[in-house]
Amino acid sequence: MGLLALLRKLRPNPDTEARILLLGLDNAGKTTILKQLANEEITTVTPTAGFNIKSVAADGFKLNVWDIGGQWKIRPYWKNYFANTDVLIYVIDCTDRERLAESGNELFEMLMDNRLKQVPLLIFANKQDLPNAMSSSEVAEAIGLVRLEDRTWQIKSCSALEGTGIKEGMDWICKNMKK
Repeated sequence: MGLLALLRKLRPNPDTEARILLLGLDNAGKTTILKQLANEEITTVTPTAGFNIKSVAADGFKLNVWDIGGQWKIRPYWKNYFANTDVLIYVIDCTDRERLAESGNELFEMLMDNRLKQVPLLIFANKQDLPNAMSSSEVAEAIGLVRLEDRTWQIKSCSALEGTGIKEGMDWICKNMKK
């Protein structure tokens, strides 16, 4: 029996516990979303140099959320966290029009990995509180989300700073987690 198979057998309450991977480019708002989920203070959020992990209770689930830094030097290591992921949350800064294509390319490259093949995807279209933010439908069209076939996915508008839209996204996750 391999190490991964053994770890899966030891995993407590697999029906009620989930591993969520929280990714996106740097400054997209991942850590602020994580802090909102954990009801923590968001006045001082610093760039994530490695990763943060928080356990959050939602709708009878224990969600273990892994927030991985989004700086270009860290992105090649994202793949090390794909195994055993139950849901992928990808955060997009809707005010960063210059890096939207880069963000979309990172997302689609990730989704080609077999370990994420059947994993539901939630895209948070973040920073909707800012006046120059693109809408979630503009983001979906710009990065080509309609090309996603054979995958459960959703894009939700949110403001990590104000906390709006995050609960709706987490509700979607709890309803669409892979069994």
